[in-house]
This record gives sequence, C-alpha cells and structure tokens, in this order.
Amino acid sequence: MIATVEISMYVLTDGYEQKVIDFIQRVKQNKNIRVEVNGLSTQLFGEYHLLMDVLKTEMQHDFENGKAVFLLKIAGSELTKDKLPEVLK
Repeated sequence: MIATVEISMYVLTDGYEQKVIDFIQRVKQNKNIRVEVNGLSTQLFGEYHLLMDVLKTEMQHDFENGKAVFLLKIAGSELTKDKLPEVLK
C-alpha cells in the first residue's frame, strides 16, 4: 500500500538546523522513498511498511542522540499535488 507521511521535527537542543538537515538527508538515502521538503514540514511518499521502517530507525537515531519531538500525519494513499482536484491546484 502506498502511503504519505508529513513529518515535522522539533529539535530541543542547540544546533537544531543541522540536526533537521541530517535527518532529512538520512531519509533521502532510501531511493524507494520520494521526499519533498518545504519550510514547514517534509512529505514522504512510498510503500507504507518501508516508510514506517525508515522512520522508526531514523527517529530512534535522533532520540538516542539528543532531544527531539516529531509530529506526523499519515495517510494510506498518495496525497500529492497531482492528485488534488483541479480547482485546488
């Protein structure tokens, strides 16, 4: 099943910008996940189980190496701009 995850990371330590960049770059290493980044959040698109496995690993990495809070929205389908009704594009 294809899924969409919108994720925001809030680092609770100094150097937060680099920690967010590092997290996104680690997720991007998986070529089976499409990653779109904007100023407020990051969207991930891919197979549900793969997304969850990657997020589980990468979030744990940050939990073990500092303090961070992650906010996620998860949908059981691909929610991209291409899938929006024309009136909303």
